[in-house]
Amino acid sequence: MRTSRFGLLAATAALAMAATAAQAADLPSRYSPAPAYNAMPVFTWTGFYVGANVGYGWNTGTSRYYDPAFGYVGSGRSGGFVGGGQAGYNYQLGMFVLGAETDIQYAAVGNKGASYGTVYYSGNSDGFFGTIRARIGVAFDRALVYGTGGFAYGDVGGNRAHDPVLGYHRGNSTNGGWTLGGGVEYAVSNNISAKVEGLYVNLDTKSNYALGDQHHDRRDTEFGVLRAGLNYKFN
Repeated sequence: MRTSRFGLLAATAALAMAATAAQAADLPSRYSPAPAYNAMPVFTWTGFYVGANVGYGWNTGTSRYYDPAFGYVGSGRSGGFVGGGQAGYNYQLGMFVLGAETDIQYAAVGNKGASYGTVYYSGNSDGFFGTIRARIGVAFDRALVYGTGGFAYGDVGGNRAHDPVLGYHRGNSTNGGWTLGGGVEYAVSNNISAKVEGLYVNLDTKSNYALGDQHHDRRDTEFGVLRAGLNYKFN
Protein backbone atom coordinates (compact mmCIF):
# COMPACT_ATOMS: atom_id res chain seq x y z
CA MET A 1 0.00 0.00 0.00
CA ARG A 2 2.82 2.33 0.97
CA THR A 3 4.61 1.41 -2.29
CA SER A 4 1.56 2.30 -4.38
CA ARG A 5 1.31 5.72 -2.73
CA PHE A 6 4.99 6.39 -3.40
CA GLY A 7 4.59 5.46 -7.06
CA LEU A 8 1.54 7.69 -7.35
CA LEU A 9 3.41 10.65 -5.85
CA ALA A 10 6.36 10.10 -8.15
CA ALA A 11 4.13 9.98 -11.22
CA THR A 12 2.31 13.14 -10.14
CA ALA A 13 5.62 14.96 -9.62
CA ALA A 14 6.85 13.88 -13.06
CA LEU A 15 3.68 15.12 -14.73
CA ALA A 16 3.97 18.46 -12.90
CA MET A 17 7.58 18.92 -14.03
CA ALA A 18 6.65 18.08 -17.62
CA ALA A 19 3.79 20.62 -17.58
CA THR A 20 6.09 23.31 -16.13
CA ALA A 21 8.72 22.64 -18.81
CA ALA A 22 6.09 22.88 -21.55
CA GLN A 23 4.82 26.21 -20.22
CA ALA A 24 8.38 27.55 -20.00
CA ALA A 25 9.01 26.60 -23.62
CA ASP A 26 6.00 28.67 -24.69
CA LEU A 27 7.26 31.81 -22.90
CA PRO A 28 9.33 34.37 -24.93
CA SER A 29 13.08 34.26 -24.36
CA ARG A 30 14.72 37.04 -22.36
CA TYR A 31 17.67 36.98 -24.79
CA SER A 32 17.37 38.30 -28.39
CA PRO A 33 18.98 36.20 -31.12
CA ALA A 34 22.33 37.41 -32.38
CA PRO A 35 21.93 39.52 -35.54
CA ALA A 36 23.21 38.04 -38.77
CA TYR A 37 26.66 39.41 -39.78
CA ASN A 38 26.62 41.37 -43.02
CA ALA A 39 30.12 41.79 -44.47
CA MET A 40 30.93 45.11 -46.11
CA PRO A 41 31.14 44.76 -49.90
CA VAL A 42 34.71 44.64 -51.22
CA PHE A 43 35.54 47.59 -53.50
CA THR A 44 36.57 46.75 -57.05
CA TRP A 45 38.00 48.91 -59.84
CA THR A 46 36.30 46.80 -62.49
CA GLY A 47 33.86 48.73 -64.66
CA PHE A 48 33.32 51.45 -67.25
CA TYR A 49 33.87 55.08 -66.29
CA VAL A 50 33.70 58.62 -67.69
CA GLY A 51 35.18 61.82 -66.33
CA ALA A 52 36.70 65.26 -66.83
CA ASN A 53 40.06 66.86 -66.11
CA VAL A 54 41.90 70.19 -65.98
CA GLY A 55 45.58 70.97 -65.77
CA TYR A 56 48.64 72.69 -67.20
CA GLY A 57 50.76 71.87 -70.23
CA TRP A 58 54.17 73.16 -71.29
CA ASN A 59 55.83 72.87 -74.68
CA THR A 60 59.28 71.26 -74.78
CA GLY A 61 59.74 71.27 -78.58
CA THR A 62 61.14 73.88 -80.96
CA SER A 63 59.41 75.90 -83.65
CA ARG A 64 61.53 77.96 -86.01
CA TYR A 65 61.24 79.58 -89.40
CA TYR A 66 64.02 79.78 -91.97
CA ASP A 67 64.60 82.85 -94.13
CA PRO A 68 67.48 82.75 -96.66
CA ALA A 69 68.51 86.30 -95.74
CA PHE A 70 68.41 86.07 -91.94
CA GLY A 71 68.66 82.33 -91.25
CA TYR A 72 66.56 80.67 -88.55
CA VAL A 73 64.26 82.84 -86.48
CA GLY A 74 61.66 82.03 -83.86
CA SER A 75 62.19 79.10 -81.52
CA GLY A 76 59.73 80.33 -78.91
CA ARG A 77 58.03 78.09 -76.32
CA SER A 78 55.01 78.53 -74.10
CA GLY A 79 52.65 76.79 -71.69
CA GLY A 80 49.04 77.11 -70.71
CA PHE A 81 45.70 75.59 -69.79
CA VAL A 82 44.78 72.00 -70.65
CA GLY A 83 41.34 70.52 -70.11
CA GLY A 84 38.97 67.91 -71.47
CA GLY A 85 37.22 64.61 -70.87
CA GLN A 86 38.07 60.93 -70.69
CA ALA A 87 36.37 57.54 -70.78
CA GLY A 88 37.65 54.03 -70.18
CA TYR A 89 37.33 50.57 -68.68
CA ASN A 90 39.20 48.85 -65.84
CA TYR A 91 39.41 45.16 -64.98
CA GLN A 92 40.84 44.09 -61.61
CA LEU A 93 42.72 40.82 -61.10
CA GLY A 94 43.68 40.58 -57.45
CA MET A 95 45.87 43.60 -56.74
CA PHE A 96 46.47 44.30 -60.45
CA VAL A 97 44.26 46.55 -62.56
CA LEU A 98 44.31 46.47 -66.36
CA GLY A 99 42.47 49.03 -68.43
CA ALA A 100 42.14 51.20 -71.52
CA GLU A 101 41.36 54.91 -71.70
CA THR A 102 40.77 57.53 -74.37
CA ASP A 103 40.63 61.30 -73.92
CA ILE A 104 40.26 64.51 -75.92
CA GLN A 105 41.80 67.78 -74.70
CA TYR A 106 41.92 71.49 -75.44
CA ALA A 107 45.56 72.57 -75.10
CA ALA A 108 46.92 76.13 -75.06
CA VAL A 109 50.56 75.02 -75.10
CA GLY A 110 51.61 76.24 -78.55
CA ASN A 111 54.93 77.68 -79.69
CA LYS A 112 54.49 81.43 -79.91
CA GLY A 113 57.63 82.05 -81.92
CA ALA A 114 58.52 85.43 -83.44
CA SER A 115 57.11 87.58 -86.20
CA TYR A 116 58.24 90.61 -88.14
CA GLY A 117 55.10 92.20 -89.49
CA THR A 118 53.61 89.72 -91.93
CA VAL A 119 56.90 88.23 -93.04
CA TYR A 120 57.65 85.57 -90.43
CA TYR A 121 55.42 83.19 -88.60
CA SER A 122 53.21 83.78 -85.61
CA GLY A 123 52.78 80.76 -83.36
CA ASN A 124 49.32 79.51 -82.53
CA SER A 125 48.77 79.01 -78.78
CA ASP A 126 45.42 77.23 -79.26
CA GLY A 127 45.24 73.57 -80.16
CA PHE A 128 43.97 70.14 -79.21
CA PHE A 129 45.22 66.61 -78.67
CA GLY A 130 43.81 63.22 -77.82
CA THR A 131 45.16 59.86 -76.71
CA ILE A 132 44.22 56.17 -76.80
CA ARG A 133 46.16 54.46 -74.01
CA ALA A 134 46.56 51.24 -72.07
CA ARG A 135 46.73 51.43 -68.27
CA ILE A 136 48.27 48.97 -65.82
CA GLY A 137 48.38 49.52 -62.10
CA VAL A 138 48.51 48.12 -58.60
CA ALA A 139 45.52 48.64 -56.28
CA PHE A 140 45.83 49.14 -52.55
CA ASP A 141 42.12 48.82 -51.75
CA ARG A 142 40.73 52.20 -52.89
CA ALA A 143 44.10 53.64 -54.00
CA LEU A 144 45.46 52.86 -57.48
CA VAL A 145 48.99 53.59 -58.71
CA TYR A 146 49.33 53.13 -62.47
CA GLY A 147 51.39 53.66 -65.59
CA THR A 148 49.94 54.46 -68.99
CA GLY A 149 51.02 54.75 -72.61
CA GLY A 150 49.82 54.55 -76.18
CA PHE A 151 48.87 56.52 -79.29
CA ALA A 152 48.54 60.32 -79.36
CA TYR A 153 47.24 62.70 -82.02
CA GLY A 154 46.51 66.39 -82.31
CA ASP A 155 47.41 69.85 -83.54
CA VAL A 156 49.32 71.79 -80.89
CA GLY A 157 51.36 74.92 -81.55
CA GLY A 158 50.76 75.22 -85.27
CA ASN A 159 52.99 77.71 -87.09
CA ARG A 160 51.23 80.12 -89.41
CA ALA A 161 54.17 81.08 -91.62
CA HIS A 162 53.71 83.63 -94.40
CA ASP A 163 56.06 85.47 -96.75
CA PRO A 164 54.34 88.09 -98.95
CA VAL A 165 57.11 87.97 -101.55
CA LEU A 166 57.18 84.21 -102.02
CA GLY A 167 53.49 83.84 -101.33
CA TYR A 168 54.19 81.07 -98.81
CA HIS A 169 51.69 80.18 -96.14
CA ARG A 170 51.50 77.25 -93.78
CA GLY A 171 48.36 76.30 -91.90
CA ASN A 172 47.75 73.91 -89.03
CA SER A 173 47.70 70.13 -89.39
CA THR A 174 46.85 67.12 -87.24
CA ASN A 175 49.73 64.76 -86.53
CA GLY A 176 50.08 61.39 -84.82
CA GLY A 177 52.62 60.24 -82.23
CA TRP A 178 52.90 58.59 -78.83
CA THR A 179 52.51 59.30 -75.13
CA LEU A 180 53.77 57.90 -71.82
CA GLY A 181 52.86 58.77 -68.25
CA GLY A 182 51.47 57.67 -64.93
CA GLY A 183 49.30 58.71 -62.04
CA VAL A 184 47.55 58.02 -58.76
CA GLU A 185 43.78 57.54 -58.41
CA TYR A 186 41.69 57.23 -55.25
CA ALA A 187 38.07 56.07 -54.96
CA VAL A 188 36.28 58.44 -52.58
CA SER A 189 33.12 56.32 -52.97
CA ASN A 190 32.05 53.22 -54.88
CA ASN A 191 31.34 55.38 -57.93
CA ILE A 192 33.50 58.52 -57.67
CA SER A 193 37.29 58.61 -57.91
CA ALA A 194 39.82 61.46 -58.10
CA LYS A 195 43.16 61.30 -59.88
CA VAL A 196 46.38 63.21 -60.53
CA GLU A 197 48.17 62.30 -63.75
CA GLY A 198 51.23 63.31 -65.73
CA LEU A 199 51.82 62.70 -69.45
CA TYR A 200 54.59 63.30 -71.95
CA VAL A 201 53.23 63.67 -75.50
CA ASN A 202 55.37 63.55 -78.65
CA LEU A 203 53.72 64.25 -82.00
CA ASP A 204 55.73 63.77 -85.17
CA THR A 205 57.91 66.69 -86.25
CA LYS A 206 56.60 68.36 -89.35
CA SER A 207 58.60 70.53 -91.72
CA ASN A 208 57.23 72.43 -94.70
CA TYR A 209 59.32 73.62 -97.60
CA ALA A 210 59.07 76.21 -100.36
CA LEU A 211 61.66 76.66 -103.13
CA GLY A 212 63.54 73.52 -102.17
CA ASP A 213 65.38 73.90 -98.89
CA GLN A 214 65.64 77.66 -99.03
CA HIS A 215 62.46 78.58 -97.26
CA HIS A 216 60.80 76.39 -94.64
CA ASP A 217 59.59 76.20 -91.09
CA ARG A 218 60.06 73.47 -88.51
CA ARG A 219 57.83 72.37 -85.67
CA ASP A 220 58.76 69.91 -82.91
CA THR A 221 55.51 69.16 -81.10
CA GLU A 222 56.57 67.77 -77.73
CA PHE A 223 54.92 68.78 -74.48
CA GLY A 224 54.27 67.71 -70.92
CA VAL A 225 50.90 67.71 -69.14
CA LEU A 226 50.06 67.65 -65.45
CA ARG A 227 46.33 67.35 -64.74
CA ALA A 228 43.78 66.48 -62.08
CA GLY A 229 40.47 64.77 -62.81
CA LEU A 230 37.31 63.09 -61.53
CA ASN A 231 35.81 59.83 -62.80
CA TYR A 232 32.36 58.31 -62.39
CA LYS A 233 32.36 54.48 -62.46
CA PHE A 234 29.23 52.63 -63.51
CA ASN A 235 28.28 49.67 -61.32
